[in-house]
Amino acid sequence: MKSRDFSGTPVFGKASPEVHEKTGPGPLFRARFPKPAGVRETLGLAGVFLAGSVFLSCATGSFAKVDRAIERGNYSEGAAFLEEEKSSRYTSRDKILYYLDKGLLCHYAGSYEDSSRLLEEGEREIEAAFTKSITLEAGAYLLNDTTREYAGEDYEDIYINSFNALNYYHRGSIEDAMVEIRRMNNKAQYLSVKYGLMLSNLQKQALEESAAVPENPGAASKFTDSALARYLGILFYRGTGRHDDARIDRDQLLVAFANSPNVYTYPPPASIDEELEIPEGMARLNVIGFSGLSPVKKEEVLRIPLPGPRWIKIALPDMEYRYSDIGGIEVVFDDGRHFELELLEDIEGVARETFKEKKNIIYMKTVIRATLKGATSSALDIAADETGGSTGLALGILSLATQIFAEASERADLRISRYFPAKAWAGGINLAPGLYSFRVRYYSRSGKEVASFRYENMRIREGALNLAEAICLK
Repeated sequence: MKSRDFSGTPVFGKASPEVHEKTGPGPLFRARFPKPAGVRETLGLAGVFLAGSVFLSCATGSFAKVDRAIERGNYSEGAAFLEEEKSSRYTSRDKILYYLDKGLLCHYAGSYEDSSRLLEEGEREIEAAFTKSITLEAGAYLLNDTTREYAGEDYEDIYINSFNALNYYHRGSIEDAMVEIRRMNNKAQYLSVKYGLMLSNLQKQALEESAAVPENPGAASKFTDSALARYLGILFYRGTGRHDDARIDRDQLLVAFANSPNVYTYPPPASIDEELEIPEGMARLNVIGFSGLSPVKKEEVLRIPLPGPRWIKIALPDMEYRYSDIGGIEVVFDDGRHFELELLEDIEGVARETFKEKKNIIYMKTVIRATLKGATSSALDIAADETGGSTGLALGILSLATQIFAEASERADLRISRYFPAKAWAGGINLAPGLYSFRVRYYSRSGKEVASFRYENMRIREGALNLAEAICLK
């Protein structure tokens, strides 16, 4: 075997979370507790918190059958399994996850029309969920974020459009594909504005609740442009004869690498300049390869002690990579010619980078919510001491129950889509127009071939976009 060295309607099942626990106040914590309430008000608050326990639920679904089908590269079977058992994997609050997961599997399976329908529905739901989240409804402060409708991660919202653009290309509509790429670019550039608006509303809500007001950490994401979007823009514009626009996207791709060093820790693909220099009478074949699987989430727990035997529990989500052994991709023609794909987009890196600002917002909301829960328990203790007798004993028991509820109910929201790829690779070669057969070979980090995909008699046309797509989610 050839060896190369590449070392260089829905319901939800959670990936098993890894819980990391910390103690002591975090660097952003600046809490002030509400003024202690009277007995009647205290009982009312406790009743609200304890009544909310009926809404706590756990995801029970397993993705094992779907994952095994994907491991075999059988995406149609994976989509069928997902559909058959969606009621055990997704709740009514997780319909966005369903649209994303199935939409991506349909894309990988070549069901491009179904994929477009699902991804577009997911995008509409993300927009609607974001509009709701701006209001920061009170229920978000009583239990935890899992009681809310899943609104999607930023990277999910951005990359929906890249896969829908590819859907439209495969369906024969480059114009629609370019619309998707423009939407993708706009979303990436809007991130900082989006979180500024969310932060402003959050701080206002905190003041109205007389609760914790954490300082703004200011850890903004440095991701404002996608190399994958710009690369697709180059191809689509060139394929429709808009060479000036293609050149602009080529320049913007290089700027994206320069402006986001946290994400693009590797050089731009060397073949980028070749995309605009196709000799007359020649045609160009481009290949995009996707590998690995996007991150899942783990839970990190922080406990902040309060006076007496009380504490505040803060549970936060964080991104966790899923290991992929793919170290390189090569395109090999039947006549012996070959070229390697270069890393274009570290999608899992974008996922982590764009999660930074959202995580800060989650931290602030969690501190507000946990402070209100802790204040309720403390107020019950004060009321128990002031009242005494059997009523005081009952209040003391209720205080303990409230603390237990706060501990049990404070959980990080670990929901996230499962089937975006981790990395995008790209490359191309100039050829005389004609029919070509070739293989796209995936290699492990040690250089062992782990997957191979055959493309038979693909017509490579002059003056047109000739694009092949390969997927290996190992």
